[in-house]
Amino acid sequence: MHQNAFRRTLVLDSSESTDGITGDIYALVDYPFGTVSVALDNPAQWCDVMILHVNTKYCRAASDHAPTIVTVYIGKKTPQPVDDAYPIAFTYRLDAAAVKYLDVRLNAANGPMSTRNYRIQLQAVPVGNSQTFLHLTYSYDFGLAGRLAMKTYLTTIGRDKVGFTLTGKPTDGPPEYIGGMRGVVERNTMRYYLAIEAYLGALATPPALQLQKRLQSWFTATEQYPRQLHEVSRTAYMGMKRSEYLRQQTPP
Repeated sequence: MHQNAFRRTLVLDSSESTDGITGDIYALVDYPFGTVSVALDNPAQWCDVMILHVNTKYCRAASDHAPTIVTVYIGKKTPQPVDDAYPIAFTYRLDAAAVKYLDVRLNAANGPMSTRNYRIQLQAVPVGNSQTFLHLTYSYDFGLAGRLAMKTYLTTIGRDKVGFTLTGKPTDGPPEYIGGMRGVVERNTMRYYLAIEAYLGALATPPALQLQKRLQSWFTATEQYPRQLHEVSRTAYMGMKRSEYLRQQTPP
């Protein structure tokens, strides 16, 4: 799979129904299952993953009552006050944390632009002694108001944005990629996957340097797919995320 368009052992799939969209990534990572399981079975650690996404402004895991709530504030791709971002309250569930299986689920009833039923699910199983197979699902539903809002986005600032699925490859031009709602979900599924990858890749770095490593790795990975994922400069991203991470260490 290293010879594919992603230049990593990864397959991405997406689907769209009358009231929702889903993105799935299946990937093989070069980390033992024990390392992956310990790194991703804690809600607070998921906030360190989520904050890498360019649209995440703040994340807070509240474990002082059941169920655990992971609130992710979604906003612009530029610096923004937390109060101006949209909070999505995910219910965190560790469905399985066994010797050979991890299943983490985050579900939210409502999101921005009249979207609903958000689901982020990560499943992991060991492959030999040194690798782990991951399945990441990212999906949400929308009603009429949500579809109209997304249609407005896709005909204005999102009109030139595309996903990763090839829809055509002219002999005399660049490849043609899926757009629309499937393009939206493919971009965000990939951003979340690359955040997981960057988080895992920084674990062996001294703690004081892990944030810098994660930020650099996430941005570098997204820039491998500039047609789909380029949004801001490295300098702008690094400066914004350092500030957001610092802000994340205190209540909003």
